Parts: sequence; structure tokens; C-alpha cells
Amino acid sequence: MTAFVRSISSHKYKLLLGSLLVAASVISFCLAKFHAFISGSNTYAFLIFNLGLAWIPLLAALAAYAARRNRITFYLVMPLCTIIWLVFFPNAPYLLTDFQHLAVDNPNSSLWFDVILLIWFAWTGLLLGISSLYLMQEIVTRTFNRKIGWFFAIGVTILSSIGVYLGRFLRWNSWDILQDPLPIAKDMYGIIRHPITNVETYGFTILFTLLFLFIYLTIRLFGLIRHTANR
Repeated sequence: MTAFVRSISSHKYKLLLGSLLVAASVISFCLAKFHAFISGSNTYAFLIFNLGLAWIPLLAALAAYAARRNRITFYLVMPLCTIIWLVFFPNAPYLLTDFQHLAVDNPNSSLWFDVILLIWFAWTGLLLGISSLYLMQEIVTRTFNRKIGWFFAIGVTILSSIGVYLGRFLRWNSWDILQDPLPIAKDMYGIIRHPITNVETYGFTILFTLLFLFIYLTIRLFGLIRHTANR
């Protein structure tokens, strides 16, 4: 009976989390539209597109998580879901870098509103990324063990930070990896071959990785504290 109650409670919290993510996305969308209305420009219209991309890894992770219960379905669905998730995952934390657009002066909009708008999109994207990483880590942990699960999470975070750098500063898109990966591979080779001249790339990757990991670990620890308190 206790296990059944815990299962019901777990599904309730997952449903609540999903509802909050949808609500945050809707609020972000409305704020962007309101900003366009009061400013008379679509300065931040790209945020809606970026947020849509940030939902893709979560949907892929949910599909993989749902497929894990059936071994046949798992081995059929998991490879495709993993590729989609890995390719699009950087789009979630990428929204944090959109704060750079505050440097662009917009006389038709208050700075405080621009800040709040970007916070909503950045925080929603971050939560989407954390949620999808948690689901994928759980799959890896249950398939192998806890240690491999954490190696997976840390490795993906490093790759994601590289992806964010490639997108923000070298202007590559997620789908470019699938359509024409050779130019991206050349850029990566150049960064690896000339570390001194690309010290900013390494600095950004390290600091962004640490930022995401600190936030992810903090939220995971809150979950463990609650779990321990309920025992």
C-alpha cells in the first residue's frame, strides 16, 4: 500500500511540474507579445522560437522515459530519442545567454520590463533543460548504475556548454549538426588545435558548465532533502 501511495504521489508531482512548465511557457509567450505591442517592434520575437526549441529535448526525454517500461519499445525508441535529445538539449540553457540583448537600447520599452521578460524565458528554458536531463539521467542510472548516471549528466553538461558557445558566438544551429556536420567539426578541430588563441572558448565552456551543474545539483539536493524528510 505504501509503494502504491508513493507512486500516486510521484505521478501527482510530475503532473504538477509539467503544468508549471507549460504555464511558465505561456506567461513567457504572453510577455513577448505584450512587449511587441507596447514597443511596436518584434525585438524579442526570437525568444518564442528559442523557447520552442527548448521544449524539444524535454519531449524527447519524456518519450524515452515512457518507452523504458517495455524492453522492445525501449530499444527501438531510445536511440532516436537520445539523438534528438542530445542535439537539441543545448537550446534549453541557451536561453540564459539571451541577456546579451539588453545591450541593445530600446527607447520604446522600459529596461525593467526587458529584464523581467528575459528572466522569464531564461528561467523557463533552464527548468526545461534540468527536467529533461533528470529524466535521461534516471534512464541511464536504472539501465546501468548511479555512478554512470552522474558521469552521463556531467558529460552532457560539458557538451551542452560547447553547443551553447557554438550557437551563441559561432552562430551554428542544432539542425546544422544533422544537415552538414563537417563545418562544425572543422570549427571544433580548430578550437582543440589552438587552445591559446581560443582561451575565451574554454573559459566560457568551463564557467557555463559549472553554472548549470551548480543549479542542477542544488535542485537535485532539494529533492533528496524532501525525500529524506518524508521517511
